[in-house]
This record gives sequence, structure tokens and C-alpha cells, in this order.
Amino acid sequence: MSHDEDHIMSTSEKLVRMANQIAAFFHSRPREEGVAGVADHINKFWEPRMRRQFFEMLDSGGDGFDELVVAASARIKRPITSAEADRKLGVAASPGDIAASQG
Repeated sequence: MSHDEDHIMSTSEKLVRMANQIAAFFHSRPREEGVAGVADHINKFWEPRMRRQFFEMLDSGGDGFDELVVAASARIKRPITSAEADRKLGVAASPGDIAASQG
């Protein structure tokens, strides 16, 4: 077994790797087409939890993301938070949710 097979990637590392693989494919296209292609792919195939974590990572610096991914982020749908979804559905928030949304 190789060292790579022994290494267990974190979810964050996997998201960076997947996003960068998408970008690598689109680097052969004209820039505008590449940006649109990365955004379209992520919007179509990444579930809201993945996109939420993606934006959390970008908001905290975006380390490791290909520049095409960063450029495409302006076109990627930012999912609402769990607390926002609960509010839309009229579900009462817990005290912890309220404190987190105010802090």
C-alpha cells in the first residue's frame, strides 16, 4: 500500500481537490468560458452542504483553490444556512442558533 493510499483526506481537502480538478478541465477553454464552466458544474452537481462548506472556506481565505475556482465563485449559488432555512419554514430556533446568528 502506498503512502497516498494511507493518507485520509479531510472533507475540506477533498472539496479543494474536486474544485481544482474541475478548474483544470476548464483551463483549456477561453477564460470567460472557463469561469462559467466551473460555476455551472458546481451549481449543477454539488449539493448545498458542499457549496456551503466551499463558501465557508473561501470566506476564511480560500487557501489552496485554483484562481479559476475563486473567479467562478461569484457565479456559484451560495446556499442559505440551516438557521435561515429554519426561519423560512417557521421553525423556532434554539437559543444556540440565535446566539450564533447574532455573534
